[in-house]
Amino acid sequence: MRYKIAFALGLGVGYVLGTRAGRERYEQLRKSARQVAQNPAVRNAAESAGQAGRQVAGKAFAAVSDKVGDAVPDSLAGRVRGLRGRAGGGAGATEDDWGTSNT
Repeated sequence: MRYKIAFALGLGVGYVLGTRAGRERYEQLRKSARQVAQNPAVRNAAESAGQAGRQVAGKAFAAVSDKVGDAVPDSLAGRVRGLRGRAGGGAGATEDDWGTSNT
């Protein structure tokens, strides 16, 4: 019960502070978030993390498919093959689903 009251109190305080900040503060935070997202260092880190994730997914799929054999659905196998193809990046990098290049 104590946690429910604390949650409700926090929700109320957040609402009041949020409404007092208003649209101007919201736009200011939105502009700051956009600037961070467009920072080249942030974009490179996100792209590197995405590539690493695709590589790990490919390795995990290979390990699982070795153990379960033909029980892996074709739809999943096709999706992982697509990820493996995108993980390469390199000089002929194309844009991914989020509009960032895989460089």
